[in-house]
Amino acid sequence: MMQSLISSSPLLSLAIWCPIFFGALVLFFGSDARANQVRTVSLIGAVASFLVTIPLISRFDNLGHGLQFVEKRLWIEAFNVFYSLGIDGISLWLVPLTAFITVIVVISAWEVIEKQVAQYFGAFLILSGLMIGVFCAADGLLFYVFFEATLIPMYIIVGVWGGPNRVYAAFKFFLYTLMGSLLMLIAVIYLYLASGKSFDIATWQRLAIPMHAQVLLFVAFFMAFAVKVPMWPVHTWLPDAHVEAPTGGSVVLAAIMLKLGAYGFLRFSLPIAPDASHFFAPAVITLSLIAVIYIGLVALVQTDMKKLVAYSSIAHMGFVTLGFFMFNELGTQGAIVQMISHGFISGAMFLCIGVLYDRMHSRQIADYGGVVGKMPKFAALFVLFSMANCGLPATSGFVGEFMVILGAVKFNFWIGLLAASALIWGAAYSLWMVKRVMFGAITNKHVHELTDLNAREFLMLGILAAAVLIMGIYPAPITDAMQVTVSDFLRHVATSKIVP
Repeated sequence: MMQSLISSSPLLSLAIWCPIFFGALVLFFGSDARANQVRTVSLIGAVASFLVTIPLISRFDNLGHGLQFVEKRLWIEAFNVFYSLGIDGISLWLVPLTAFITVIVVISAWEVIEKQVAQYFGAFLILSGLMIGVFCAADGLLFYVFFEATLIPMYIIVGVWGGPNRVYAAFKFFLYTLMGSLLMLIAVIYLYLASGKSFDIATWQRLAIPMHAQVLLFVAFFMAFAVKVPMWPVHTWLPDAHVEAPTGGSVVLAAIMLKLGAYGFLRFSLPIAPDASHFFAPAVITLSLIAVIYIGLVALVQTDMKKLVAYSSIAHMGFVTLGFFMFNELGTQGAIVQMISHGFISGAMFLCIGVLYDRMHSRQIADYGGVVGKMPKFAALFVLFSMANCGLPATSGFVGEFMVILGAVKFNFWIGLLAASALIWGAAYSLWMVKRVMFGAITNKHVHELTDLNAREFLMLGILAAAVLIMGIYPAPITDAMQVTVSDFLRHVATSKIVP
């Protein structure tokens, strides 16, 4: 499925290594004594990294088949490992999304992080490059290296700059994701040997694999990617990680890192083991619906704003896995759109909670009330993001969920009906939080002391608000870019790979 054409332009390498270079620069040469210079260099690095990704969008051929902007060089000759990169309509928008969110995270921490500034910004920039590497890797071992390497900076971010229980949350996050990834490593080794000692993902996708081997491969990849999404019931690490992570960590975790697992399904589980994917589809759909409905109800009873948004992320990602395993274009395209939209919305929600926490040092919903009277600009943006979070039409949150629901109705009416119920739970927990935090009488004297958004905060939230509205009103650039790739993908997945 993943055919390629070698490109002379190293845009993908620039997108990966530019943030890593700037991250290493501030990490090795920055100090708290030069905090302002560190912030400036970090912002320059983040913006430069984002600008590098713009030509990927402008030069992408929507009608092209296979990978584009391909780079391929021999990396480890003894094992036939290549530094092989490429993107298609599935991964195209995930690369600039990652770079964009990194810019927002750098701006959000400008005045908040006062100690170990260089280490904080350096970790995020390096993490950005590694995550982009995951979305660009066309070599199985290279994918695995990038996929696992993302754990290190995120573990440090949660463990060093997190809350009181940060060490527990960081260990739980690390162990959950590492254990799943060890099974993926076994699958990668099997495919390397089965393909005649090749790590090329496109070669793996063309293999005719016996059903029993497909089942084992699917289970191995499923454990790695389901934990990362995270799917119910292997989701319990996420609320703890979100609650303890600093604001920037929560933003990147929700907006980008959860997408690594979902992306893995599209690159490995479904195309390499298509028959096993069809066999396990009912189970995955069931788990996805549990996430959509049950986790939505769990979000409804949360008293901590971060936990509420964390559980809502699990519910929204349930739409993504649901869309993938119905094997129709509406569902698959809607799931990919949902991945991108969730990046904007979840990032914005955690930034809003961070704005309140910086002022009140509390995330408890009960500690607020009447905030709109003291922070009208903030309240307007908070309500917008909350409405997008529950799928209000004309926001990005509506587009992906609506497409997945249409795909689900086409697949099975009752599955579509159950999926659509998520709009009710989403509206319930989002509006409940808005009502308790933004409106009503001021019962906490500290709310009287709140000040509205400053220029920096208004800039980062305003940019995200524009992205949410533009994508909600005109999603065509995103859906047009993935049309051909998704059609090729579904045609490939529908073709049996069982050895006659």
